[in-house]
Amino acid sequence: MSAENVELLHRSIEALNRRDLEAFLALMDQDVEVLSRIAAVEGGLHGHEGIRLWWDNWLEAFPDYRQEVVGVRDHGDVLVSTFRAVGHGANSRFPFEESAWLASQWRNGRCVWWQACSSEAEALDAAGLAE
Repeated sequence: MSAENVELLHRSIEALNRRDLEAFLALMDQDVEVLSRIAAVEGGLHGHEGIRLWWDNWLEAFPDYRQEVVGVRDHGDVLVSTFRAVGHGANSRFPFEESAWLASQWRNGRCVWWQACSSEAEALDAAGLAE
């Protein structure tokens, strides 16, 4: 089942890059818990309503934001992945490029939890896999 989860992660990133919210939501559990780096300040987001809020706010702030999966550590229903993100801030002509980490948990073909992190150690800790 874990190879399927890796594929689902890739499909979610592809949906984000295509700006296909419906395809993205189809990969998220109705009760998904999300802790993006920005939403962490507010305590996180919940469910498809939270995903829509994150989607709208994130893409308004970074209209040409794109991600590329660089690597995935497969722990069954939990994945720890690193990705490269590029884009511009709204009303900015200066591009950014960053590497970040994502811890996610998958069940029955849907993401039930994900947390964006600044480091591998933070992602492993968030996923309960700290070494």
